[in-house]
Amino acid sequence: MKIAFGCDHAGFPLKAEVLAALEALGHEVVDLGAANATDSVDYPDFAHAVAARVSSGEAALGVLVCGSGVGMSIAANRHAGIRAVVCSESYSATMARLHNDANVLCFGARIVGPGVARLLLESFVSTRFEGGRHARRVAKIEP
Repeated sequence: MKIAFGCDHAGFPLKAEVLAALEALGHEVVDLGAANATDSVDYPDFAHAVAARVSSGEAALGVLVCGSGVGMSIAANRHAGIRAVVCSESYSATMARLHNDANVLCFGARIVGPGVARLLLESFVSTRFEGGRHARRVAKIEP
């Protein structure tokens, strides 16, 4: 599966770990930045880049990392068809995919460490949308 990835300077410390974990799970990762942690950058730029790839179908899922995950999710959710969620434990990541058909995972590098990040990624990318009664509910999200 193709997964679009983006982070800002605060999320950069987890970048290598996230990319390695996704590749180890057998996924192709499109790295949309940030290029380094020394330059302060604007998180919406990366959220929009990832959301555009997922919204267009160029990537199946997206992963965004900033300090808390919140800003990234707000920006990503501005795109049609994007259901970005902030998770800091694997149950929410699983349920977001299973019941909400979430397609962008956001988390904070200042909140989760490498071990929890791997668990979040594994839960999110391995869970498929259950459909059924949940499809009706997800359909009501878009205006």
